[in-house]
Amino acid sequence: MGGFSIWHWLIVLLIVLLVFGTKRLTSGARDLGKAVHEFKKGMRGEDEAAQDAKKPAPRIGQEPPAGAPSEQREHDDASR
Repeated sequence: MGGFSIWHWLIVLLIVLLVFGTKRLTSGARDLGKAVHEFKKGMRGEDEAAQDAKKPAPRIGQEPPAGAPSEQREHDDASR
């Protein structure tokens, strides 16, 4: 008495196919798929833009400072 069974949904689907036709339903489904794809693409673009904004701008022409010679010697000794 409560929920719909699979047969109810199949009858509803058959009625929708008869009313709208397959061509209209396929074009509607295609449009919906494109909309979802564009939405996901936009969300990825916002995520990438947010990550780029968090990163500091690279400094052109400057190299990172080298470690102290004592630190380099300790690292070389530990790797042997």
